[in-house]
Amino acid sequence: MNATPENQRTLLDIADLDRRIAQAERARTQPSQAARITELVAVRQEQLRELTVLTGARDDARAELARLESDVSLAEQRRDRDTARLAAATNAKEAQALEHELASLAKRLSDLEDAELDVMGRVEEADAAVAAQQALLDTTTTEGTALTAQAKADVAAATELGAQLTRDREAVAGSIPAPLLAEYDRRAQNSAGAALLTRGTCEGCRMMLPGTDLNEIRRAPEDAVVSCPECGCILVRTEESGLS
Repeated sequence: MNATPENQRTLLDIADLDRRIAQAERARTQPSQAARITELVAVRQEQLRELTVLTGARDDARAELARLESDVSLAEQRRDRDTARLAAATNAKEAQALEHELASLAKRLSDLEDAELDVMGRVEEADAAVAAQQALLDTTTTEGTALTAQAKADVAAATELGAQLTRDREAVAGSIPAPLLAEYDRRAQNSAGAALLTRGTCEGCRMMLPGTDLNEIRRAPEDAVVSCPECGCILVRTEESGLS
């Protein structure tokens, strides 16, 4: 195949646009935040499970404290009632029974109050644990929300950039013969498509060509479309190709 040196050099512009289009597509489909967002989703799920456990323990402690407070209130009411009855009692046997019951109530109130203090401590610890876990969850959520918003913005920008680059490619591709573009597209499926030959090195695969291959390229007419024997891309020759 033959093509003017100008058209061959235009292939370099198309190759550069294709490279940038591929980069934009990767940015669109694989935003840089994706891995961290996935990690944060797993972390958040674990933090939620732990928060559920801690909240359940706190609620149980609160329920136990409420029960103890109710028992203390009932015992105090009964003590006050018995104290009033004792003050008004005229029967020695009844008074003795009330005194015995008041002693039992005093022991029960002491035990209940001790248990109440213990459970109050557990409730405070449980509240602190829930608050700390909620803070961790909030931090994870905040980071995830920010990263997700940034990822969406980056994807939108990459989508817009890809569309603009595609339009640019169409404009540039329209300036070269269709057969040459088709040949470039065919080769671009497995290589850079087109690359500079610089000082005997293919810029597409970064391989230095053997002398025999360089001699063949050196003898080829300037409008001949030559290929890299290593990667198969179209080699575009310039004064820097090292063929002189």
